[in-house]
Amino acid sequence: MDLKDLLRIHGCEADAREHTVLLRHRPYELRLRRAMPWIIEERPELFEVYQSVPGRPERSLLRAKLMVSFLGLHPGKAHFIGLYRIRGYRKLDCETFWAIPENHELHRLGYIGLTPEEAKDTGFRYQFDFELLPFHTEWRGRLVIDFPPPERAWFRWVDRGKFPVHAILEESAFAAPPADWREIDLAFDELNTLPGSWRSRLGEWRGIYLIFDESDRRMYVGSAYGAENILGRWLAYARDGHGGNRELRGRDPRNFRFSILERLGPDLSAEEVVVRENTWKTRLHTRRPFGLNLN
Repeated sequence: MDLKDLLRIHGCEADAREHTVLLRHRPYELRLRRAMPWIIEERPELFEVYQSVPGRPERSLLRAKLMVSFLGLHPGKAHFIGLYRIRGYRKLDCETFWAIPENHELHRLGYIGLTPEEAKDTGFRYQFDFELLPFHTEWRGRLVIDFPPPERAWFRWVDRGKFPVHAILEESAFAAPPADWREIDLAFDELNTLPGSWRSRLGEWRGIYLIFDESDRRMYVGSAYGAENILGRWLAYARDGHGGNRELRGRDPRNFRFSILERLGPDLSAEEVVVRENTWKTRLHTRRPFGLNLN
């Protein structure tokens, strides 16, 4: 079965199918690419702003009636996001583009957006008004199609290509379970886009964590053993940038990276956790003047 068959079976008329475009999003900014599944799952309003300014295929979108949106998680495959009606568009110059608050949040996640150089060359970008249609929203992140090469051709007319249905997953790929705790390495701006599965797991884990400041390579070691454990501590940093730690005040938290040094058992007392924390401070030399810990 092909994507065209799904659209036909579920009420998309021939004329509409002939004017339907497929966008397979796969940001070339690596940080944004990693965060995009989380954004789609947890911050759909942020994704809609990102999607509304598609860049290169915009002139073809001016001729389209419908747009079916996918995310490229793996080569040769695309995961369904939604089917949209194209209701209109407007032109954005550089000033208007960056007047949209969501673009600044996306920029902090690695999004380059409309640069002054591009604006000088092209003058503007189109922003489209996409209306999400009630087309199998339960398939979001679950419907997977084959996406033939070339990989970089992320804009296609649906009626001119072949997009076989590869699978319908049991669970959404956009809400994937968290990585092994030893592999977690998060940028500051990713803390507010963590999917629910990550938040749930981090809320269960107590342990010792590391904050690395990329601006001067200095480190801070902290411990988490209170309410919501590691999640609670990291969300405190996300709220104000320093989490109440005096030594982190005045630093730009956008330079911070968060990882876990050691996971500890839930029955360990607060005193025992602090002992473990101090051993890490000693071994990593994170106390001043070399690091960011005061004691």
